[in-house]
Order: sequence, then structure tokens, then C-alpha cells
Amino acid sequence: MRWIIVLIVLGALSALAGWLAGEPGDLTIKWLDYRIDSNFAVLLVVVLVFTAIVAFLYRGWRSLRRGPGAFARFREGGRRRRGYEALSRGMVAVAAGDVDTARRQARRAESLLQDPPLTLLLSAQAAQLDGDEKAAARFFTAMLDRRETEFLGVRGLLTQAMKREDWDEALKLAKRAHRLSPKSDWVVNTLYDLQKRAGEWSGAEVTLKESEKLKLLPASNARQKRAQIHHNMSLASKGPEAIKYARKAQSEDPSFVPAVVRHAEILIEMGRHRRAGGVIESAWERAPDPALAEVYWSARKVEDAVQKVQAAQRLARHNSNHIESRMAVAVAALEARLWGEARAQLEPIATEDAPPRVCRLMAELEEAEHGDLARARMWLMRAAGDSYAPEMSSPVPQAAIAAD
Repeated sequence: MRWIIVLIVLGALSALAGWLAGEPGDLTIKWLDYRIDSNFAVLLVVVLVFTAIVAFLYRGWRSLRRGPGAFARFREGGRRRRGYEALSRGMVAVAAGDVDTARRQARRAESLLQDPPLTLLLSAQAAQLDGDEKAAARFFTAMLDRRETEFLGVRGLLTQAMKREDWDEALKLAKRAHRLSPKSDWVVNTLYDLQKRAGEWSGAEVTLKESEKLKLLPASNARQKRAQIHHNMSLASKGPEAIKYARKAQSEDPSFVPAVVRHAEILIEMGRHRRAGGVIESAWERAPDPALAEVYWSARKVEDAVQKVQAAQRLARHNSNHIESRMAVAVAALEARLWGEARAQLEPIATEDAPPRVCRLMAELEEAEHGDLARARMWLMRAAGDSYAPEMSSPVPQAAIAAD
């Protein structure tokens, strides 16, 4: 396009020159005692040359006038270029752990760049690398006065506060960081953890909801965290508030055993034993746990070992194929000295890969029912994970039994 424009302009000028050559015209200028006879083409050339000379002189005068400022800008550009080179080298030195180079380049960048935001950050990082936390804190504090570096300063001070375990100061700084950058993953998670540590459960719940809106957590994890928050809010409350939060925690995550236990214990304190038993049975269907069984005895008002066996059998019916159901009945049967019932529950799960709890119960059963200390010892060795424990079916020498 530029060449086309040049060709068009040259064509137009050639056409104008040809036209003027064919139509020169006469021109007479009288001024005082002078008379000038010429033609229009010559006058036009003279005017154009004069205009070019004036324009050239004007540009020269303007360049001379602006020369000092241009030279100053040139020098400033050189300073900034050298300053950013020092800044880059300092950042590389920080990443490499080179304390001396980082500190030297930080000073050089500060002198050349006149303390811009990144220079403060480099100086703070160099001080941290040198182990001078007080100097780093001064640089981070100076960054708070600049809008563009305020967040970096808050983050640096927050990291220092967490490092020295000043949790009150860390929480205050985390709230300030959250106001400055509410969509930051790191800020939201740090604030949430500090609020939980400080017991600010209401604030933690708000932060968790915000984290969900920003999609920083999967839905399943969010439900678990809400259950934990409501459980802790229940522990910090009394009366109707306590049971309200316990119920919320259980509804958020029915498999969260501490929430179920808390809910049932509050109901028992209120004298609602039947309701507490129903809560445990409902939770047992989803996630059987020994802690649930312990509360269940209280919910069913167990007064003796036989009643405990009956309550365990009732609880086990809500998830009869689960190992915890068999173990709950076995524990109650051992306490009631019902060896047959205990063995009937334990033997199907006393396999080669049986968990240590099953092995310990089998050891207790062998010793209590038959007084067989050797077999009890072998079960205990299996519970301890001893790979040299002999097989259960192998004969036991009488000398070993006598020794035991």
C-alpha cells in the first residue's frame, strides 16, 4: 500500500509539472523601484524551496530546544534498564539461594530504580534468605503503604506470623489479605484454617460458603467440612443450639461419626433415649464404628452384660454383614461370658488377614474359654504383626504350654 501511494503521488506531481510546462504563464512583481518578470512555474519552485528551508530551520531550532530533556530521558532509560537487569539477577539469586548476590543486586536495583514496588519485594526476600526476619518485616511493612504492593506486604507478614506461630496476628493479616484478594485460593484456604484454629466457627462457615461459590472445593469435600464446622459449633454451644448444630452436622455427612455421637449424647442428656438409639441405628447402616456402639449402650439403658448382648444383636441387624457388627456382638458376648456366641461371631472373620482387633478378641476368647495361653499368645503375636507367628492349626508342644 505504501508503494502504491508513493506511485500515485509521483504520478500526480509529474502530471502537475507537465501541465505547468505547457502553461507557464507570465508573472510580474513590482515593489518599490524593483520589477521582477518571471513565470508561475519558477515562482512555485521558489516558494517550495523557501518553505522547505523554513521547515528545516524550525525543526533544527526545536531539536536544540528539546535536546536537554531528550538527553535526560535517554539517561533515565539507561538507569531503568540497568535497574531492571539488577532486579532480574536478584530474583534469580533468591531462587538459587545466593544470599550475597541477592543482597547486592537488591541494593543496586533500589539505587537505580528509586525504590519501585518490585525492589521492595526483592529486598524483603533477600533479607529473609539471609535470615534477617526483622529487616524483611520492615520491607514488608513499607509495602503496605503502596496500593500496588499492599497484598504482597500482607502476605509476607502473614507468612512470618505463621512461622513464629503468632496465630492472632496471622488471623488479622489473613482477613486483610482476604479483603484485598477475596478470590485467591491461597488466601481463602489460609483464612479458613486460621479461623478453625481460633475457634471462629461462624466465620469459618462463611469462608467455606465463599470457597464453594468460587469452586475452590469439590462438593463432597465441602459437605465434610461443613459437617466438621457444625460439629464444633455444637461442642461450643448448649441446649437447643447444640442439638441444632449436631443435627446439621449429621445431615451434612451421615458417616461423620463424631457428629452422630454428639447428636446421640445430647439426646441422652435430654432423656430422649429412644430417639438417640434410632440415630445410632441409622448411622450404623451407613458406617458402623466402635464409638457408635459405646453410645448405643447408654441409649438402650443397658444395665447388665446380657442386656448388652441383646442390644448389640439389635444394633448388628442394621448392618449384619459388616465386620463391626460381628465385633460389637462379640465384645458384648465376651463380657457376658457367652463363649459360644462370641466364637460364632469371631471365627468367620478370624482369617489370615484379620485386623489386629479381631486377633486380640480371639486371644481373649481362647484364654477365657479354654485357658489356652499358647493359642492366646499366637493370636496376640498376629495382632502385633509378627510374621514368625506359627499357624493356628499347627500343634503346640506341651512343653511350650507348660512354659507359658
